[in-house]
Amino acid sequence: MTEMDRISISLPTKLLQEFDEIIAERGYASRSEAIRDAIRDYIIKHKWIHSLEGERAGSISVIYNHHESDVMEKITEIQHEYTDIIVATLHLHLDHDHCLESILVRGDAKRIRELTDKLTALKGVKQVKLSVMVPGGYIPE
Repeated sequence: MTEMDRISISLPTKLLQEFDEIIAERGYASRSEAIRDAIRDYIIKHKWIHSLEGERAGSISVIYNHHESDVMEKITEIQHEYTDIIVATLHLHLDHDHCLESILVRGDAKRIRELTDKLTALKGVKQVKLSVMVPGGYIPE
């Protein structure tokens, strides 16, 4: 039998309710099993992002709560550190509380990864999605 550790986490009620609905829909035996799957997916994503090398082009999509203390200013400050790889940005108001920032990037994968990690760690950021490609890579005709 696999050794298990117990942890305790605090979640907003609405987030837990949505998670429980997915657990029921997918037929998980327990919250623990669903959380283990979610953590595995998170680890795989992290390893994929950190395995990227060389020249890349793509986009970083960031959804955040603009009411969160200074989050917009912090996102802007971080972007100013990466002007060497940021090609363009687009800002979209999703609703009264949330905004989407789409950041087009091109450059070294390490720099893109650093930018993505800094944005992900900000308080008030709800979701970050990185999509990258190899510029001029193989495109079937």
